[in-house]
Amino acid sequence: MSDAARPGPFRGRRLLLVSTNYAPELTGIGPYATQLAEHWAASGARVRALTGMPHYPSWRLEESYRGVWRTVEIRGGVGVHRRRHYVPSRQTALKRAAFEASILATGLIGPPPGRPDVVVSQMPSLAGGVIGARLARHHRVPYLPVVQDLMGAAAAQSGIRGGGRAAAVAAAAERYALRGAALVGVIHESFVPGVRALGVDPDRIRLVPNWTHVQGPTADRAATRARLGWPDGVPVLLHSGNMGLKQGLEVLVEAARLAPGVRVVLMGDGNQRDALRARAEGLVNMEFLEPVAAEEFTDVLAAADVLAVTQRASVLDMSVPSKLTSYFTSGRPVIASVADEGGTADEVRRSGAGVLVAPEDPAALLEAVQKLAADPAAADALGAEGPWYVAQHLSREAGLARFDDLLAEVLRDGQGGGRR
Repeated sequence: MSDAARPGPFRGRRLLLVSTNYAPELTGIGPYATQLAEHWAASGARVRALTGMPHYPSWRLEESYRGVWRTVEIRGGVGVHRRRHYVPSRQTALKRAAFEASILATGLIGPPPGRPDVVVSQMPSLAGGVIGARLARHHRVPYLPVVQDLMGAAAAQSGIRGGGRAAAVAAAAERYALRGAALVGVIHESFVPGVRALGVDPDRIRLVPNWTHVQGPTADRAATRARLGWPDGVPVLLHSGNMGLKQGLEVLVEAARLAPGVRVVLMGDGNQRDALRARAEGLVNMEFLEPVAAEEFTDVLAAADVLAVTQRASVLDMSVPSKLTSYFTSGRPVIASVADEGGTADEVRRSGAGVLVAPEDPAALLEAVQKLAADPAAADALGAEGPWYVAQHLSREAGLARFDDLLAEVLRDGQGGGRR
């Protein structure tokens, strides 16, 4: 049954979603915020989204929004209220702070009109969480933040310049945004200790995993490889998504340097793309692809032999990459070069669709790639676990139903502005 035909449990409810990222962004948190808002709108709710200007993952303002300070759009039945903010092309603690401060200022100065029945926010950004808490307090309505990343931990673990000093400030902002919430959603259980450490009662924490927001591959795999110029017999290792500091993508450049017979492809954008291209200069087996359209995204993933998810060794409990849901959907095996005790490793183990190698170790990563390339049947069997895991646990229907239950609980409890 489609969303439009399904009875609307939130019909007539006025919902405000605060998310710095939103459509037309195709990766990261944006697709989840968009699909959630449009799902609730289709159920009969009156949904407004307070968001920023499209900029992720390139960290460049989308051309059509340059010079725009405020705008209101209707997307999928949702009133989308955009506010201008600073977009840093390079990430340092100071520039990130300016980014957050600009979101906070424009969001609080010009929120959408009217009183909502509940405020929902996606964190990050930190500013989005603080805006959500402030608006819920102002209107004396329940507040429901959803933690997608822990930014205090991110500042400490990601390697961002000046991150040590920023971690305490970020944690204080997270504490403010979460402490008075009616309930707090987390996308992975590995975030629970961090959220508890910020002063949130564990009885108020709910697990709401992300779902796969893409469709499975449909194109002929050989045809896609030919179109991309990937010859038969040459293993292709593909990383898709944000090219930022926490990903530690230098390990893939060094793997390419060690193995000229393996084609290493980085598809996407991010503030480290230029630095990675400079590091890879002269490597003929290293390729950089621009982000592709949504309708061909999983076809490109499925055309690779192996998909890579990488993180710095220091990244433990602050992030579970959203790319994993898309990787699993594609049906290709995943190699995770991540800390064994982190949430990303937990998710790859749980799926059965990949193997773990030590982070920041190009030789170990390359050994895993070559082992899979040498046994295509085993690689195919490993990759086939991904779609099965998605169907059982990460379907869009299941993910949105969990959010429906969470929102219904908040509205049923009617805790006003939450605990202060």
